[in-house]
Amino acid sequence: MNNIRPIRQNEKELIDRLLKQVDLNINDFQINENVDEYEGGKMGSISLGGNVDAYAGDLIQAEYVDQDDVPVVITLTKDENGQLLDLDFWKTDFSKLIEYPTPDKLIFAGEPGQ
Repeated sequence: MNNIRPIRQNEKELIDRLLKQVDLNINDFQINENVDEYEGGKMGSISLGGNVDAYAGDLIQAEYVDQDDVPVVITLTKDENGQLLDLDFWKTDFSKLIEYPTPDKLIFAGEPGQ
């Protein structure tokens, strides 16, 4: 990894929306001002500073359809201490993310169209 940079406002907004979907509040979590990009930022995945060796599960998954109509699975994970671990993006064809999703473009399981 070692692609440390400041967290972006659009990332915070996305995290906030994901947490709200599972009735959690972003203010209940320590969000580091610096994040570590996976794969040089190709797909948008970032480490939020939790204990990478203590993965304790997914908090929520959502989907997004990128500009090239390729689905992207977005997962917010936590560590054993209950801290946010990763904001993970998986574009199903492994190509580069074209447009970063806005909270209003997220699709959650069980919503119309799913």
